[in-house]
Amino acid sequence: MTVLKYIIFIVSCIGISSYNIIAETQESKFSSLPISTIGSDSTTLYTGWWVYGEGQHIFKDEQTLDEYDLVFPNENMEELVELYVSVCEMEYFPMECEMKGTLTGNILTVQAFEILYIQGCGE
Repeated sequence: MTVLKYIIFIVSCIGISSYNIIAETQESKFSSLPISTIGSDSTTLYTGWWVYGEGQHIFKDEQTLDEYDLVFPNENMEELVELYVSVCEMEYFPMECEMKGTLTGNILTVQAFEILYIQGCGE
């Protein structure tokens, strides 16, 4: 009876080993496939003009000339308004920017931005 248990033990060890080899082979096949992000998690870089006035932030896209409402989920809105007014010195003055974010309908959710140029300034 002990020989039978020994044989069953060896056969089960061989079965488990072959299962691990097959699983590793399957895993390596799938790990070489390219991964692409689809959906709202992908961000795009937009160049255009940021305009602020009367509590509303608007972005006008340079390529399409479409206007989008701006949402800054990672920013303190009071500090953002102070930044805009300190740079432009008044409301409704267009500031050229690059906005990195996601576009949903007519709302551009901004993850990061860079000020490029202030319209109307001679500097």
